[in-house]
Amino acid sequence: MAAHQIGIIGLGKIAQDQHLPVIKANPNFELLAVSSQRGLSHEDAKHTFQDYHDLLKLPEVEAVAICTPPQVRYVIAREALLAGKSVLLEKPPAATLSELEDLRHLADKMGKTVFTTWHSQYNKAVDEAKKALAGWSIKRLQVTWKEDVRHWHPGQQWIWEAGGFGVFDPGINALSIVTRIMPEPVFIKNASLEFPANRDAPIAANLTFSASHGTGDLQAVFDWRQTGPQSWDIEVETEAGLTLKLSHGGSCLEIGGRLVVQEKPAEYEGIYRRFDALLTIGRSEIDDAPFRLVADAFMIGKRVQVDAFEE
Repeated sequence: MAAHQIGIIGLGKIAQDQHLPVIKANPNFELLAVSSQRGLSHEDAKHTFQDYHDLLKLPEVEAVAICTPPQVRYVIAREALLAGKSVLLEKPPAATLSELEDLRHLADKMGKTVFTTWHSQYNKAVDEAKKALAGWSIKRLQVTWKEDVRHWHPGQQWIWEAGGFGVFDPGINALSIVTRIMPEPVFIKNASLEFPANRDAPIAANLTFSASHGTGDLQAVFDWRQTGPQSWDIEVETEAGLTLKLSHGGSCLEIGGRLVVQEKPAEYEGIYRRFDALLTIGRSEIDDAPFRLVADAFMIGKRVQVDAFEE
């Protein structure tokens, strides 16, 4: 079977660090074209465009990976679907839930694939954690997701703008793991969001969750001001006393204090294997559960102003 001809729209850090090398290593994909407003190119692409509309005019392009900031993803994804292309959406998949829902309906109408990607879910440790927790009632959940924004997002001013998600840009990775491994849905009960005086997106957040059974101590702490060692940990305790810890962003798993999984993350390899399968069968996969939790946190969260942030 011929490889899927794919284009990339947006050649920022995530496209360069993850999408490009993973596509190159996957024989089921061929990078046909790239589009970058900054005029960036890549040696593997046969075509390079500054305007993504020109990329969408290529009849050979079967699908596009949209790696732009979330504020503009909806417009690009909609135009791609109308041009007959399937769409892979980087996380978060859009700026609003309404935009994502419209893409769901349009993909069905056009008979094309839309795939929302949550890269942290594509770890063996996450799959094993889900299996271990299946059927149990959860007594305690503690998410600690703290990193240095200056290191991971240098100069990315869009991330501080309204719709840029702020600390929820990495925080949604933790929520994507939570929504995958928890044996029942969780909901935002309380939220406190810390906004720097000079920014329109939060730099830190504290969340309290509830679950349908109504019990348990379920918490999450996100912070972009962490220096030194970075913290990407999720701890869970069941009512039966089973303890579980996911660390290093979901790539390591301990159960009962014993190391069960420790591996180098291969998240984007898993994403493109799944995209290949979806394109082959002509089906969409739209998971909006992590997105809903972020939206609910903004909806009911208390806004707290903190000191101005400067890079």
